[in-house]
Amino acid sequence: SLGWSWEQPGHEPRRLGNVLWRKEAGAPAGCSCPLQVGSCLAVAEPVVRFAGVNASDINYSAGRYDPSVKTPFDAGFEGVGEVVALGLSASAAFTVGQAVAYVAPGSFAEYTVVPARVAIPVPALKPEYLTLLVSGTTAYISLKELGGLSEGKKVLVTAAAGGTGQFAVQLAKKAKCHVIGTCSSAEKSAFLKSVGCDRPINYNAEHVGAVLRQEYPQGVDVVYESVGGATFDLAVDALATRGRLIVIGFISGYQTPTGLSPVKAATLPAKLLKKSASVQGFFLNHYLPEFRGAMDHLLKMYAGGELVCEVDTGILSAEGRFIGLESVFRAIDYMYMRKNTGKIVIELPPSVNSKL
Repeated sequence: SLGWSWEQPGHEPRRLGNVLWRKEAGAPAGCSCPLQVGSCLAVAEPVVRFAGVNASDINYSAGRYDPSVKTPFDAGFEGVGEVVALGLSASAAFTVGQAVAYVAPGSFAEYTVVPARVAIPVPALKPEYLTLLVSGTTAYISLKELGGLSEGKKVLVTAAAGGTGQFAVQLAKKAKCHVIGTCSSAEKSAFLKSVGCDRPINYNAEHVGAVLRQEYPQGVDVVYESVGGATFDLAVDALATRGRLIVIGFISGYQTPTGLSPVKAATLPAKLLKKSASVQGFFLNHYLPEFRGAMDHLLKMYAGGELVCEVDTGILSAEGRFIGLESVFRAIDYMYMRKNTGKIVIELPPSVNSKL
């Protein structure tokens, strides 16, 4: 049956044949909806304790990533939680109560079903591990595969104090590069200095283009760019001969009807040709074979004290910490107001009304 199943309070998650039962949003009190998973699919169902906020949450919810997806659908890309139930084959690799991190659609939820193949064991339910999943691996893989980093190279990171920028700064410093980072406040500049940024530029106090022209007249070798629009244009102008610009996003345009921010595209070919420079895009989904290795490396760096994973839980926001699904909207607004330092994380405490 695919109808509602009435359960007694405190009933444990159960499997009936190939069906896992979970509580669904909107279900009548005290009942659960069956979720068909199939015996060949390894599934872990963790209680989501922390969920990550990404700039591209807006792109996904607007249908730009997959136009075939129709509302209503689950949003959110990543989480860290505790396994509460296992599929038939997942029990070979995971145990109930184990902490796992995962990248999977629908992570803005108190409970979610995750294929075991995408779940990564982590030592504890800490939001710092969540920062590595999308933000950390994007910086690690893109710089490794496309950046050509080496000692002495000058690297410009835009939105450097954000969720992924913080990792680009640190990884470039580990490669013995000179790192320049743009940000929006004195507090963020101080944070960037604390993680090794050689030249933070607070664009509300200094003009980025002027600083780059005056202090780096030969240009920068690599740009890690996530802002788009006028910032992209400045970054192109600042490229050195044979410089590389890596586009990992363009957040300045995500809230527009098209999702795009205008750039000076007409002059781009001439500017690149003049410098033998290049612009390359990076989308994490196209580098999934490298994902697990990158995650393992970052986890080891964090465990060894070699990596700062800055988490922003909204303590400084007007309404306080981001707790519960109802805070997702506040958290996304907070990010687009450029208030966050580090990765924005939402805490999802266990639901007191859950009958799982």
